[in-house]
Amino acid sequence: MPDLIPAAKPLIGDEERAAVDRVLRSGMIAQGPEVATFEREFADHFVEGRETVAVNSGTSGLHLGLLAAGIGPGDEVIVPSFTFAATGNSVALTGATPVFADIDPVTFALDATSVEAAVTPRTRAIMPVHLYGHPADMVALQAVADRNGLMIFEDAAQAHGARLHGRPVGTFGAFAMFSLYPTKNMTSGEGGMVTAGTPDIARSLRLLRNQGMERQYENEVVGFNARMTDLHAAIGRVQLTKVDVWTERRRGNAAFLDANLVGVVAPPVAAGAHHVYHQYTVRVPDDRDGFVRALREEHQVGSGVYYPIPNHRLASLAHFAPGLDLPETERAAREVVSLPVHPSLTRADLERIVTAVAAVAGAGA
Repeated sequence: MPDLIPAAKPLIGDEERAAVDRVLRSGMIAQGPEVATFEREFADHFVEGRETVAVNSGTSGLHLGLLAAGIGPGDEVIVPSFTFAATGNSVALTGATPVFADIDPVTFALDATSVEAAVTPRTRAIMPVHLYGHPADMVALQAVADRNGLMIFEDAAQAHGARLHGRPVGTFGAFAMFSLYPTKNMTSGEGGMVTAGTPDIARSLRLLRNQGMERQYENEVVGFNARMTDLHAAIGRVQLTKVDVWTERRRGNAAFLDANLVGVVAPPVAAGAHHVYHQYTVRVPDDRDGFVRALREEHQVGSGVYYPIPNHRLASLAHFAPGLDLPETERAAREVVSLPVHPSLTRADLERIVTAVAAVAGAGA
């Protein structure tokens, strides 16, 4: 039996190990010069030099970004329900209310019409997710924000290098968060990067991640320990030199699947969007879960379902949205499957995926 093709695979090489050893030998392990350099390099690489603040996780980045932008009790932030729970959690952690809106079936991101219908006098902001590496429709969402006097925040956890009409994600909002979790398009082992649209937000982020201090023992606000270590930053700096090549491999692998898959609905790409394929997400309208089992058990092809339970139906968040009807979100949660496109795949792997999908889809016809 062939080896399993995993749904995702972190890529850590000798260069990353050498970078960690270099930091260990330096004696400066906590947040220090590696973090500061990584922030500058990440900013120049992805967000046109916008000031960027490193934190210990993507979730911390969202939470601190919201606090730095002034979100708190009594406020509402409109978010998608079709996403990882960290998006809604981060709003709830500030004391504000996450308000869930429906998604566009092409982009899997917030639908502007649904967002506008969800605006109330308490709404302060809209926080789209650039899900799977496909940019949200920031033009339409910005128009909604402008009409209603709202801020825009970006959850770009999965979208390193994605662009819309040539503009990088992470440069549209008052802040944006990129995750550096091991299975993302690049990693620091664990961590997050927050890009700030104003100097005030950047300074607040730096205070909040470091116990409220800019200078040691001079605490200005109540803060957190959300710092990134130099060990993690050293890994991230090496990954930053590789991510563009990896992204083009992902895009090439996605193009191969686009051209050859049968029996499933391949992921469309909106006009003007540059998709970086953190996930290659197809739709299986009938018996998605049986399809996933058969791929793995009969063909040794891994896959993932992101996400089977929408946020507005999670036990932790459902009380914010009693009786809410989000039909496109519910349909996506029933149908989506993410197939492997990670950079370590070979042509033989891709051909196996195509053959397996055709066999499983044909068997279910």
